[in-house]
Amino acid sequence: MRTFLIVLDSVGIGEAPDAADYGDTGANTLAHLSAAVGGLRVPTFQRLGLGNIPALLPLGLPIAGCPPAAPPAASFGALRERSQGKDTTTGHWEMAGLLLEHGFAVFPKGPPSFPAELIAAFERRTGRRAIGNKAASGLAIIDELGPRQLQEGCWIVYTSADSVFQIAAHEGTIPLAELYRGCVVARELCDPYHVGRVIARPFVGTPGAFRRTENRRDFSYPLPDLTILDRLAARGLHTITVGKLDDVFAQRGIAESIHVENNADAQAALLTLAATRPGPLFAFANLIDFDMLYGHRRDAPGYAAALERTDAFMAEFLDRLRPDDLLLVTADHGNDPTFRGSDHTREYVPLLSYQPGRPGRSLGIRDGFYDIAASVAAFHGLPPLPRGTSFL
Repeated sequence: MRTFLIVLDSVGIGEAPDAADYGDTGANTLAHLSAAVGGLRVPTFQRLGLGNIPALLPLGLPIAGCPPAAPPAASFGALRERSQGKDTTTGHWEMAGLLLEHGFAVFPKGPPSFPAELIAAFERRTGRRAIGNKAASGLAIIDELGPRQLQEGCWIVYTSADSVFQIAAHEGTIPLAELYRGCVVARELCDPYHVGRVIARPFVGTPGAFRRTENRRDFSYPLPDLTILDRLAARGLHTITVGKLDDVFAQRGIAESIHVENNADAQAALLTLAATRPGPLFAFANLIDFDMLYGHRRDAPGYAAALERTDAFMAEFLDRLRPDDLLLVTADHGNDPTFRGSDHTREYVPLLSYQPGRPGRSLGIRDGFYDIAASVAAFHGLPPLPRGTSFL
């Protein structure tokens, strides 16, 4: 028996009941981006039942180009997040069985954003000055401060609407190994402030032509409890992460990591796993491009094209599944590319649960992402988890 859990990073499906608390009233990633491009061409997702989900929601809007399927090939539903926050760590941790009743710390836009004592300790421990110290788009801040970093060899430190301490460094000025060591220092210093992630943001190029590389690394806040990865691993099941999830889960409960930083490589890895690993296994994958390349940059056409490429991947992937496999497809938060600003949006996320040969049905609105962990546990014969209800 094999489970594949695929997270379409930021593919939300409509404002959550508490969206107003986050300034996200009216956000709807899938409905708005599909309308902006005149309709999506996603026949595989449509056949699975993606278009059936909006009708479940109080303020559901249709997905242009993706009408309801009758009958859908997969069971379909929507997940409401219960943890405080709307970022990668919060979403993935909750679907793995955790609940963050008190969200990670976020910082003012600044400058300054981070407390003076935190920056002073970081500079002292790393031996380099820090510039920036404000909320910013990652591309904008390296364009702004990258020339100064080349001259002075300082860190570029910045945050966002998420709980992040981000460190940008030109790979030709500060070697990757030193950047990662600096992040380890920052992680230790940020723990008392309850910061969700410290992120290494390396870049290359020359002024006016800087570009970020795929050598990004995330350094996560220590996990507060056991996750579904821990529990499956303790039972001897082979656990695999694909994408950046080894960083998100601090390498815990993971037997094998396939660390990649783009959709194409993650999808290629998943196809290989499905074709060559008979199981049993649990493969947990994140497809990052929707969020990183298109949501934050408010690029609806790019976002739509990435979804259409993923739809083609899904058609091939379904053909490689075995009769006793379970495929779960969901998202960790929203990032409406038509919405104001450039940050994540607090939304319901879609849920598709596919078992070859089994008819689809409505799963309704699930009260907590942790229903995914509960369902994976049930599928693999684990005892019930502390929270969540299996939808299988």
